[in-house]
Amino acid sequence: MHNKLENQMQHRYSQNQTYNQSSSHNPKNQPTTGIEYFFKGWSLAFSPGIKRFVFLPLIANIVVMSALFYWFFTSISGMVDRGVTYMPSWLHWLGYIIVFIVILMLVILFCYFFSTVTNIIAAPFNGLLAEQVEAKLTGIPAAELSWISIIKDLPRIFGRELQKLINYLLWAIPILLTYFIPVIGQSVTPVVWFLFTAWQINIQYADYAFDNHKITFHRMRELLKQDRVDNIAFGMLVSFFTMVPVLNLIVMPIAVCGATAMWVDRYRHQALFNSDSQDFR
Repeated sequence: MHNKLENQMQHRYSQNQTYNQSSSHNPKNQPTTGIEYFFKGWSLAFSPGIKRFVFLPLIANIVVMSALFYWFFTSISGMVDRGVTYMPSWLHWLGYIIVFIVILMLVILFCYFFSTVTNIIAAPFNGLLAEQVEAKLTGIPAAELSWISIIKDLPRIFGRELQKLINYLLWAIPILLTYFIPVIGQSVTPVVWFLFTAWQINIQYADYAFDNHKITFHRMRELLKQDRVDNIAFGMLVSFFTMVPVLNLIVMPIAVCGATAMWVDRYRHQALFNSDSQDFR
């Protein structure tokens, strides 16, 4: 039994070595920016062999996001009128601007919150999708998983989602409190909040590929910081499409595919191999 397991690990190590040598890595076929990786996610999501793994997270996203967005937009439908009412008549024009900024920030906040709820529900399917995309890009077959093994792994998967949510809240709450600081809250905070949200959304979708290989959350963030600009740009595009009706229903699997492609090209070798011994972890 021990020899069989050792042979399997050696075989997988050889496959990874072959991939790393052969892909070293063809720059002509690789995206170079976070924006390009997002659009690569579109082509990957609907490519042969991947489409069937997109179906389940897509259905989960459509059901949950439709219900949440219906509740949200019906709840804020009267916000503009109420907000302007509190302003003097000669400042109504300023009231519309302030209310617009507040609603925009709320939309970004709730888009992230809604996507987080959806991702928690769809996490097992997104992890499976990321695994299949990685197998397609590397040519290394994904491990065969049974429904029983997936169910057994659910506590760990949901624990990872909880870790991401806690990390988000630890940063989001202090940033939101700065809205109450005069001038800064109306000028600097919206920009900081937008960039922060884009970064967190990128972490959300990049994490599936990292987590499939049991890379710690701390280690993942360290690697992503190496390409902070590209990762924020990727998160910005995902944020934008999350706010667009209809497109927000299909953006989740596309983001998973794009983030997984970036993992394969930029982080996989560094995360899985010791730079000194080149031993597979």
